[in-house]
Amino acid sequence: MPLVLRNVLVRLVEWRAHAFSDPADRLQFLQRNLSDTPASRGRLRRAMEHTPVMAITFAMVLAGSAILTSGRHALGITAKANSRPIVAKRKTADISFQAGTVPRVWLVQSNPQFDLYSNGLRVENQYATTGQTRRYLPLVRTTGSAGGWRTDPAGIVFHTTESHMAPFEEGQNQVLRRAGEGLLAYVQRRRAYHFVIDRFGRVFRVVRESDCANHAGNSVWADRSWVYVYLNRSFLGVAFEAQSGAHGAEPPVNAAQIHAARILTEMLRSRYSIPAENCVTHAQVSVNPDNGRAGYHTDWASGLPFRELGLGDNYSESLASVRLFGFRGDSLLAEAQGDGVARGVEAAEEQLHTAAAARGLPVDRYRQRLQRDYRDTIRALRDRSAPEEYNE
Repeated sequence: MPLVLRNVLVRLVEWRAHAFSDPADRLQFLQRNLSDTPASRGRLRRAMEHTPVMAITFAMVLAGSAILTSGRHALGITAKANSRPIVAKRKTADISFQAGTVPRVWLVQSNPQFDLYSNGLRVENQYATTGQTRRYLPLVRTTGSAGGWRTDPAGIVFHTTESHMAPFEEGQNQVLRRAGEGLLAYVQRRRAYHFVIDRFGRVFRVVRESDCANHAGNSVWADRSWVYVYLNRSFLGVAFEAQSGAHGAEPPVNAAQIHAARILTEMLRSRYSIPAENCVTHAQVSVNPDNGRAGYHTDWASGLPFRELGLGDNYSESLASVRLFGFRGDSLLAEAQGDGVARGVEAAEEQLHTAAAARGLPVDRYRQRLQRDYRDTIRALRDRSAPEEYNE
């Protein structure tokens, strides 16, 4: 009987642990009551001596619950969608990512100096500032009509700062620190990014995630369900302190920056349910409405270590600006052969030609129609928003 009661009490402790919404509190509760220490064993022994009736009652409740559940399934009765069991909510969150899964990441500690997250990410807050509150209208992919207003970020755009790069050497520590501090002060004034990853792998928050940063300008991206125009409003901007292509064949970022970007991306995807396909580079989304070219900005036209960041090979995704709005890939993008945006331009051009043929239109005429759709879309979004929200 003591062994049976002990097993029941263990189940009771585990059941009680579900009441803790904070995973850290839940873990501490379980360790305090179930760890193999004299204090823990003493607590269980005292509970077995004084609460046998409660333990037996709990066992009967568990058995009755199992019978009731099996009876509901046999009758075809299930819980309503708006019921809120804790386990069901957690499962729903876990499967919300459209491409690739990420573990749950939560905030462990927060103060004016830094935020610490459960995956080891530390975000420095010394340069944190605010911007215009995020608010945007995505477009329905199938119809082009505007969806409802949103405030959570839909994706991430990766940038390089294109700032001055001193040699990354031990003897340059003072120069590297001074350059990094100057860059962060400049980015803060311009509200240019949400996060900056410096050359030592430190992550700095600049514009808070609830607000817009001036990082993408005229830009277009689409996932399987939605089209996003002017990504300042809808996407987060993450910048590496680096220069695109500054080192020839060598990657422009170091191992510390890649590690920091991976756990930052993991946190943001977990927190905002961001699909992997919406984690893209500036070169993939940037457009120039004046000349109809995609790739007005070409930072990260090639070489972003998508896989090392826990993402798929997003360079192979066809460019939405070409496929949906008829932009042409800029000549600079064509130079990004191999692991670069050129593959996405080529894939989008093939889809555009197929769509034109299906409509019995010459490609140039179809492209003109799509460009007109883009201008109409911008005009409609401006009519429903503050005019400055959809300007470069």
